[in-house]
Amino acid sequence: MPCGKRNGAFTRLCDDAPVNAPSSPSAGRPSTEPAPKSPGFAAEFKDAVTFRAFGLVLGGLLVQLAFVLSYVGAFHSPTPHRIPVAVVAPQQAAAKIVAQLNALDGNPVKATTASSTAEARDWVMTRRTDAAFVFNAQGTEDTLLVASAGGPSVSQTATQIAQKIEASEKRRISVTDIRPPNPGDGRGMTSFYLVLGWVIGGYLTATIMGMAAGSRPANRQRTLIRLGALVLYAVVSGVAGAVIVGPVFDALSGHFWALSAIGALVVMASAATALALQTLLGLLGTGLVILLFVVLGNPSSGGVYPAPLLPPFWSAIGQALPPGAGTTLVRNTAYFSGHATSSALWVLSAYAVGGAVLAWGASWWRERRAADAGQETATPAASAATA
Repeated sequence: MPCGKRNGAFTRLCDDAPVNAPSSPSAGRPSTEPAPKSPGFAAEFKDAVTFRAFGLVLGGLLVQLAFVLSYVGAFHSPTPHRIPVAVVAPQQAAAKIVAQLNALDGNPVKATTASSTAEARDWVMTRRTDAAFVFNAQGTEDTLLVASAGGPSVSQTATQIAQKIEASEKRRISVTDIRPPNPGDGRGMTSFYLVLGWVIGGYLTATIMGMAAGSRPANRQRTLIRLGALVLYAVVSGVAGAVIVGPVFDALSGHFWALSAIGALVVMASAATALALQTLLGLLGTGLVILLFVVLGNPSSGGVYPAPLLPPFWSAIGQALPPGAGTTLVRNTAYFSGHATSSALWVLSAYAVGGAVLAWGASWWRERRAADAGQETATPAASAATA
């Protein structure tokens, strides 16, 4: 059958007839052009590892090392320093005991005379002191009052110091825990972990919102929208956290609405600050948030070791950062009727309000810069068009 002759539903093609014959005379000959050469390993490496990528990896390494340095530095050797202690004893004995306690090597305690056992107990429950030493003038067994809900490690340290002193004086001491953690709170760490979750949720949500449409809000209206969304998220997060530690696990029961409000404030303090720094500094702002809230904030918060057991640097900064202020606010609300919480409230409010104002101001500043840059670009173009 001739080539191309149709036979029924089939068409015969010649074996030696190419289907798409080239039109060029040289198309049938193999190409003599050399294959493109590989740019080489050095060129590929330079193209793959940009200066920006190197900077990001270096930044990640520095954050990692800072994380290790901060946590190990804060926790590697907890040492008591000026633990507040009330002393109850007859006048002459009280002066001697206070002087003896305040003269201990390393200043582990700071003793103050209380007029009665009731007053000393009140000082412990209002967080003026962490422990109270009650001297028994009629016998050889004294009493130490502690409130381990405020930090079990401090109560244990105060007990060890008292036992050592009593042994040297051939006396004994009994320990009374007047405010232990709730049965569902275990080692009294629920306050810390609750606040940790709120803080992380706040800055992660702000970061995700920024990444969803650029790391920097384009204008003030978008910043206000994001702040509004963060307020709603903070309220929901606060209520959800209170449900978990209350009805679900019965760890911090009896303070549902107070903890919900605290949670909303903690989340908003974290989220607004993160939004502000990311708006102002971009990716560098995200790193700064992690440095403040995680690298420095968590180990200094007083959750694992309260301030009297931390080194001076971490002890000094702890209550000035949201994790520390939040932990104190939750713990003292749940266990100590809200005493000694005013400073924590002011700190968290400052982060929440200040972060929101700074975020709005930063977006306004970037709007102005973008407008000025647009005018400078338009002016030379207009001059060239009229020339």
